[in-house]
Amino acid sequence: MLQKTQGIVLHTVKYKDTAMMATVYTEAAGRASFVVPVSRSRRAAVRSVLFQPPALVELEADVRPNNPVSRVKEARTAHPYLSLPYDPCKAAIALFLSEFLYRALREEAENRPLFAYLRSSLLWLDECRAGFANFHLVFLMRLSRFLGLYPNLEGYADGDWFDLRAACFTPLRPTGHGDCIAPAEAARIARLMRMDYGTMRLFRLSREERARCLDVILTYYRLHLPDFPELKSVEVLRELFD
Repeated sequence: MLQKTQGIVLHTVKYKDTAMMATVYTEAAGRASFVVPVSRSRRAAVRSVLFQPPALVELEADVRPNNPVSRVKEARTAHPYLSLPYDPCKAAIALFLSEFLYRALREEAENRPLFAYLRSSLLWLDECRAGFANFHLVFLMRLSRFLGLYPNLEGYADGDWFDLRAACFTPLRPTGHGDCIAPAEAARIARLMRMDYGTMRLFRLSREERARCLDVILTYYRLHLPDFPELKSVEVLRELFD
């Protein structure tokens, strides 16, 4: 059965000399795998160059029951990026987000609110001209809502610790484990959780502070997502946004 859907390309790998395998987060079915034919012809119904993470694509695929991989029959760009692939800082963020989402999004089921969040976030970053240094931090914290991992912010007070395992603030240092954030850094995390893309430029961080926030957020995800690995693209982000 032919199925049309929009999708966000998360990862590609060479499959054969004439094809590649693409992991795409689709609007219609969540995470899905597709065989994409490789052709250099401009007249080809599917051009593999369209599948560069995190491209927004519209595709038609041959979806068959009990077959985990579908073959793409037609594809086109759903929304061409204006700056994301060409701005070095945005490109580094896009590389990181693609790798993160490839590892974090595992559900093979329709989740249109999540797809809409991912799509709108990528378009926001593409159109933003300045003040996006904290984008990846805000993106990850807001994403946790859709994955059922958003921390409990109720009752936060100055001087509280943040328990990464229990996902909540506490006036006393947690006992029994070391996965916690001291009050000074916990205050920074609390402010970060309340930001959105419109206000994040008001929250100024040094490169070291931003790197530390990212380390904390990734540790949080590793504690709550089984088998979540170290990400190779993190090191690129550490060198950005002085």
